[in-house]
Amino acid sequence: MKTEMLAMILAGGQGTRLGKLTQKIAKPAVPFGGRYRIIDFTLSNCANSGIRNVGVVTQYQPLALNHHIGNGSSWGLDGISTGITILQPFSSSEGSKWFEGTAHAIYQNIAYIDQTDPEYVLVLSGDHIYKMDYEAMLEEHKANNASLTVAVIEVPMKEASRFGIMNTDENDRIVEFEEKPEQPKNNLASMGIYIFNWSHLRSVLVNSYSKDGKMIDFGKHVIPNYLDSGENVYAYRFSGYWKDVGTIDSLWEANMEFIDVEMDLNIREGSWRVYSKNTISPPHVISETGSAKNSLIVDGCYVSGNVSHSILSSDVQVKEGTEISDSFIMPGASIGKNVKIHRAIIGENAIVGDNAVIDGTDEIAVVGYSEVIGVTIDEN
Repeated sequence: MKTEMLAMILAGGQGTRLGKLTQKIAKPAVPFGGRYRIIDFTLSNCANSGIRNVGVVTQYQPLALNHHIGNGSSWGLDGISTGITILQPFSSSEGSKWFEGTAHAIYQNIAYIDQTDPEYVLVLSGDHIYKMDYEAMLEEHKANNASLTVAVIEVPMKEASRFGIMNTDENDRIVEFEEKPEQPKNNLASMGIYIFNWSHLRSVLVNSYSKDGKMIDFGKHVIPNYLDSGENVYAYRFSGYWKDVGTIDSLWEANMEFIDVEMDLNIREGSWRVYSKNTISPPHVISETGSAKNSLIVDGCYVSGNVSHSILSSDVQVKEGTEISDSFIMPGASIGKNVKIHRAIIGENAIVGDNAVIDGTDEIAVVGYSEVIGVTIDEN
């Protein structure tokens, strides 16, 4: 069946810079904002942009991610001839099929892409926090008669060397790409969002892997190839909220910005909603000894302590005498009595025992997934 644009979400990253938070789950499955996981933003963008065929490429620790996505019904992506397809590495007579890079992951899934017969392929990352209309990007791609369009965002010049930088002419045609340059010429950073004309990208990848197999990564290999061969490559400027939550600091910052009433990322109102897996929990309860100020408390929480400028995700327990400030507590965490938590991220299903002190004043403190702190376990 002919499809105008197929979305391919690259969600197989390990997220090593998130340390103990991604030891057991893939980065796109990391909780965010109380009731979401990071990949929810990309999936919701697809749903709100009218994209009904989505492939999700997984690799590292995919179990939690696969369970979260399910059949795609939470995002309205469960139609009879449309929907979400989970694409995992596989073996064949040719040997191992582990994905070696972003472009290689697309190459390994050519059979799936050909099945939907798209005119355009939208390549996305599953680990960014933002709202974006991909349909508007496609319209600009068509208007420019582009072979490839790269979404870009202006970043502070002092941070530009951390990104792939696109140098453009006066019409936003990309004339040069620099990967993390020491001396960037401008601040137009690639967002890792691409629209390709599928027929040409397919030819580039197939030709490469029939010869030298060097087309492993979009930033390092495919984009330079397009520029060298004179293809029409354009930048699509994005000006909204966008955050790469690939580090502990950026994940903590994004969650704190999430509860800022003046933030640019408003996901609670309007038609452009952010969806997540449908779950059922009882209403949250704040006891007579508990309080919450400037905070987000999600369903299923029981709070007997004091919470300020923090996020408590679903089914979090906070006992009497505990003080939590400027922190993000992931789902299912249990916090004991008389605990002090400041500037911290507490991982999913973690247990923090009575009287523990977790202080991130100098550096964001982290308790990992299912980690136990300050509790003596009787092995008898």
